[in-house]
Amino acid sequence: MLWLKAFHIVFVVTWFAGLFYLPRLFVYHAEAGEAVVRARLKVMERRLLGITHVGGVLALVFGALTLGAFAEASPAYLQQGWLHAKLALVALLVVYHVMLARMVGAFARDENRRSSRWLRIFNEVPALLLVAIVLLVVVKPG
Repeated sequence: MLWLKAFHIVFVVTWFAGLFYLPRLFVYHAEAGEAVVRARLKVMERRLLGITHVGGVLALVFGALTLGAFAEASPAYLQQGWLHAKLALVALLVVYHVMLARMVGAFARDENRRSSRWLRIFNEVPALLLVAIVLLVVVKPG
């Protein structure tokens, strides 16, 4: 079980690296005036999205395996409120990830309609979700 948990944490870190940095690239992209800079950012965004996909999928796979192992050891584990809240926040992270993927496509097609200010605020969402998830997992409020 500890191996599953360890790999889950490793891939969560990988996933969050992309969730944190992709929106920052979008800010730079929205503010870029030169075509060569925008072209370079498109490549960076596409490649980082690929790494983010891998991290996200493996974080979810190892998270599900870890959850299954804990549930097998103690069926009551699945009935804890903090776990339900954590899983709801993880679902929001998946929605955020999908939004990032769509935004990479919009930037690739030069169809971004968001301001750099909006993107800066949007960039804070995964940090807030991460804090909430870590607090739930560590404190396990009743």
